[in-house]
Amino acid sequence: QVHLVESGGGSVQAGGSLRLSCAASGYMPCRYDMRWYRQSPGTEREFVALINREGITEYADSVKGRFTISQDNVKNMEFLQMNSLKPEDTAMYYCRRDCDPRHIYWGQGTQVTVSS
Repeated sequence: QVHLVESGGGSVQAGGSLRLSCAASGYMPCRYDMRWYRQSPGTEREFVALINREGITEYADSVKGRFTISQDNVKNMEFLQMNSLKPEDTAMYYCRRDCDPRHIYWGQGTQVTVSS
């Protein structure tokens, strides 16, 4: 069983930065893709960023040029560096690892609040 724990959320003013971390424990039975999602109250969970099993990254248009996804395979962690934060970035942020439909794992989320 894989267990993911996010950290690094908090409250910042617009223009500030935060670095989210996703720490994993347990055995991942396959090579995986890692994604960050976010969800605000009353909205659907939306894709933010991806780093796939080949190390290729993708970003939602709304965060391109501001957010950077990375991973540390030695520490078994992924990160989301968020710069130039905007109030509309306010959300609960979740990390997810998956390699096939039978192996999808989510963290419990970390709250990011950006004030204007």
